[in-house]
Amino acid sequence: MKDILEEIVAHKRVEVERSKMLHPMSVISKEAEQYISGGRHEVISMSRRLSTSSSGIIAEFKRRSPSKGWIKESGKAEEIPLSYSLHGASGISILTDKHYFGGCQQFLETARRLVTDTPILRKDFIIDEYQLFEARLMGADAVLLIASDLKKDECRRFARLAHDLGLEILLEIHSESELDYVGENIDMVGVNNRHLGTFHTDVATSFRLASLLPEDYVLVSESGISQPQTVRELREAGFRGFLIGETFMRCDEPGEALGEFIEKVVG
Repeated sequence: MKDILEEIVAHKRVEVERSKMLHPMSVISKEAEQYISGGRHEVISMSRRLSTSSSGIIAEFKRRSPSKGWIKESGKAEEIPLSYSLHGASGISILTDKHYFGGCQQFLETARRLVTDTPILRKDFIIDEYQLFEARLMGADAVLLIASDLKKDECRRFARLAHDLGLEILLEIHSESELDYVGENIDMVGVNNRHLGTFHTDVATSFRLASLLPEDYVLVSESGISQPQTVRELREAGFRGFLIGETFMRCDEPGEALGEFIEKVVG
């Protein structure tokens, strides 16, 4: 079976190199420095928000999937993320990959202008330091680092730089072999129930890895969660964050669907 992740990462490397040619690293790093020193956006801690939330839902703005095609092609960044925030999301995840997920950087920038009190995660395939500067300039509060995309030394270097920029890190793993990626400068550890090579999804992955994960990290279960009861069971297993996208995005009103879901989780 074709490994979709390899294809995505190869395409991402081309994208990033093209961006560097148009907007060099020396320029974007300076812009990020000015953005931070100017107090443009004070980072909101997603890890603390999840730790204190009664639901822990990270609602995702995801318009497309490589495995399922368009989920909500008409989804608007100026509407859905704000509605998520208003309906009680503990965090918001925004896909910024265009080619495979129908996202773009402008979606996060748009959401940030409207959403001022809910942390936003830039969800993309981070394979270069350049993308961390991009994330800070977009107004992200956290970025996703995917263990299967990166070598361990790359992951650690990116995590250090992200912290220097004020960003939090959600480290995503899928198997026991990736447990040793967890370490310094990691704020949240996510277990992706979806294998990014084949896109096979099984929530049992989170339950299997739960007891192997360090207790002093905020644990996040990602993908394949569609029932409030599953969230309650995952909370009992030690998870405090639950990244859910497709379940809400397939509804006519994703924000309202989120609100109803949260009521069932905490009710």
